[in-house]
This record gives sequence, C-alpha cells and structure tokens, in this order.
Amino acid sequence: MLKVLIVEDEEMIRKGIVLTVDWAALDCVVVGEAANGLEGLEAARRLEPSLIITDLKMPQMDGIEMLRTLRAEGCNAYVIILTAYDNFSYAQSALRLGAVDYLLKPFHDGDLENAVNRLRARMDSETQDPVTLGTPRKGDKSKYVLEAMAYISKHYNEPDISVGTVAQSLNISEGYLSHTFKKETDYTLLGYITRYRIHKAMELLKDCRVKVYEVAEQVGYRDIAYFSATFKKYTGISPSEYQLTCR
Repeated sequence: MLKVLIVEDEEMIRKGIVLTVDWAALDCVVVGEAANGLEGLEAARRLEPSLIITDLKMPQMDGIEMLRTLRAEGCNAYVIILTAYDNFSYAQSALRLGAVDYLLKPFHDGDLENAVNRLRARMDSETQDPVTLGTPRKGDKSKYVLEAMAYISKHYNEPDISVGTVAQSLNISEGYLSHTFKKETDYTLLGYITRYRIHKAMELLKDCRVKVYEVAEQVGYRDIAYFSATFKKYTGISPSEYQLTCR
C-alpha cells in the first residue's frame, strides 16, 4: 500500500484530491496533507510517504525547493506534480528531481487515478525495495493502522463506530491505537472516520435520485443537521449544493 502525502496550497483542490479519489481502490492511503512546501517538507520527514503529490508554485517554499531538499536528505518517494500550462518549463525542474509524472491543471476526473495506475505499472516492472515503497515490515506498528483502516471501510456506516470499537476489534488499547494512528497518518482516528464517511457521502450524492437524509443514514449519521454541518466543514459546501454540482 502506498502512503500518500498531498501538498497543495489551494484548499479546495487539496480537499478534492483527499476526499474524492477512491484511494483504497488504488491500494493507497492518504497519510497527510500540507498547504505549502515548508509544511510538505516537515510532513514528509515525519510521515515518510512513498508517494508525494505536489503543486509547484506555493507560498513560503515552492515545490521545487521542497523536492530538492528532500532528495538531498535521501527521500526516495515517488512524486507526481501538479502544474498549470504556463508553468511547464518550471515543471521540468521537478522532472529532473525525479518526478515520475505530472498533471496539467485543471485536471479532470480520472486523471489522477490514471497517473497512480501508471506509477503502479512502472513499479510492477521494477524491482523495488519494500521499505522504500512504504510496505509495513514484519512487526511494524503500521499493521495496526492498516487493520484499523480496513475495519473502518467495512463499518463506517454504523452510527456507534468509535475509537473504542476499532481498538476492540484489533485487541489493543484505545490509547495505543490513537497514538499510533496519529503518528503514522497525521490524522486522528476519529478524523479519519469522518473523512471516510464524507468521501462515501460524496460518492452517493452523485446520484441525484438519492435524498440527503438517505445519504446521511447510509454513512452512519442519525442527525441530518450534524451531517450537513460536517459535510460543509470538510468540503466547503452543503450536501445539497454538492449534489447540484453533480448534475
């Protein structure tokens, strides 16, 4: 499983990448996100992602400087860059720093998934160091994170899912799971559950025949007002507004 870090200063684009892509289907998990190159540099050092998806022109530190610093420090993560048409000559610098692919903004539905699949094909044709790819080693605490994520993917629609129920399913303490999950993904466990639910809600809302309250129930929310407020907090728009954009 690839551990993905998203670095993008435009919040709506960043949220869109995190929430709308079916990362599980790509055998990936987003372990963190950053709003500029400096935050991205710090997150990459802490989280050790195996894939970084990054914009280039960002405040505080641009993507080129971030990648140059990471490469100098020995970071071997794969990199997919995001660039505008008028920035392509700038993007060539990122390619020289080992970026494996690029997407021209504005990119369309499926473009990012195709880029990840191209990377997968490349990986399959190469002999890779499993540690470089972020694959959990035997005894690595990452197994608990992956098992927690698998549990959430099966039980996210249950209203009573909690840190306690997830920890109980893994036979470990809530404190240990919470600490490990936060350390390895940069998200709290409850935050990840919420993000997963919102991701599923966005998929369901694309069907205009489905009512908002029905979607709320299907992703584990009994209170539609709370669901709507949570949805807007994570996406910037209400569920009904999002549904209208899908028509």
